[in-house]
This record gives sequence, C-alpha cells and structure tokens, in this order.
Amino acid sequence: MTNSMNGKVAAVTGAASGIGLECAKILHENGATVVFVDRNGEALDKIVADLGDRVHALELDLFDGSAVMAMPDRIAEMAGPLDILHINAGAYVGGAAAEGDPDQWDRVMDLNCNAAFRCARAVLPGMIERETGDIVFTSSISGVVPVVWEPIYTASKFAVQAFLHSTRRQVAPHGIRMGAVLPGPVVTALLDDWPKAKMEEALANGSLMQPREVAEAVLFMLTRQRGVVVRDLVLLPNSVDL
Repeated sequence: MTNSMNGKVAAVTGAASGIGLECAKILHENGATVVFVDRNGEALDKIVADLGDRVHALELDLFDGSAVMAMPDRIAEMAGPLDILHINAGAYVGGAAAEGDPDQWDRVMDLNCNAAFRCARAVLPGMIERETGDIVFTSSISGVVPVVWEPIYTASKFAVQAFLHSTRRQVAPHGIRMGAVLPGPVVTALLDDWPKAKMEEALANGSLMQPREVAEAVLFMLTRQRGVVVRDLVLLPNSVDL
C-alpha cells in the first residue's frame, strides 16, 4: 500500500461490515486515521482491537438526529478535524410496489436519504471553514438506471444523486469535493432478502462484486489532485449488461 492518505482524518458510516468496512480499512492501510462509525458497538470494538493504531470507534445511531449533528465534534475529539466523510450506511428493500410494506419503505428512505443528508449537513460547516474536504456517498447503479425489482431503493438512490450534485455545486468554491461511487450488485448483507434462486444465479454467472472492489474505487476517487473531482464512478461486473 501507499501513504497517499497520510495525515488525513477520515470517517466512514456503516463501517462495521460490507462496503463500509472495506472502505475504512483501505483508507487506514494507506495512512489515514480512520473513525469507524456504526451502531454495532461490539463489532467496532473488535475492529479497533484488530487494526490497532490510527483507528477509532464511534458507536452512533444514524436515526438519532442530534447524535448525527454532534458527530463532527466527537470525531474531532478522537482524531482531529475531519478531512474525509464516506457516507456509506444504507438499507435495501426490493419487491413489487403493490405488495410492499410502507413502514419498511419509510425506514429505508430515512436511512438512505434523511440520515445521509444530515451527515453531510453536520460536517459541511467545518469543511467550509477550513476550505477543504471530501464527501463520498455510496450510491448505486440504481441511482441512475431504474431497477424494476427495487422501486423504493431506486427512489432513495435517485434522491441521493440529486442531493449530492446540487450540494456539490454549492460547496465546490470552498475547496470541497463531493462525489458518489455507484456500484452494481455487491456481496453484502443488503442482499440478504434477494430470492435464493436469484442470488445463486448471480454468484454462478459472476454478476456480483466484492466490497474490496468498491473500496479500491473510493480510494481512487480520493487520491486525485485537488483540482479534480470524480463526481460519479459507476462500478459494474463485466457480465452485467447495462
């Protein structure tokens, strides 16, 4: 690995597993001090014990609005002012709209949209004051290509794209970069409610990616020269026909 992230303080939400875990680990491997943010405190404690130096755990419920707004101060106390925020935590729901559970939809929309937007709101004033910073969202290919079997998840990621790029244009004059990694299907817990036959078919035909592949893409985004922003990085298995 390189030292491309030396001196940087990064935080990743949903960092106890899946894409978030791999993204936080790759930033740490490349020299950053990383705050792993998740509601699973037990998993965070194990991660800190395993990784050692330059790793901090912040147990946080992203549905707790006041706790999210206090997040930058808590991170600063642990590690210093925040340079990079990867807004990664999310939830998934698929299925036919005519058969769905609206209460479940509300939770997905609250986490994927409202909590994510609040995370950005929490850190932007400090970044604007320091005139530097990076915010990366974990979006999805379904944020630019509507996916027929996941209308609610697709709607949430279209909202992420709209918020991200409206805000990006507001804060770019302050030296802040905002972008999104938009992966296709990745082997994570978000796919636990996929039909078994669909999952088996996807694994067999190579149409699922691994979280580490997404992490490598995020690292690429963050290591461009400051005058360059990767605003959208779409990442697909080569076998997916989109």
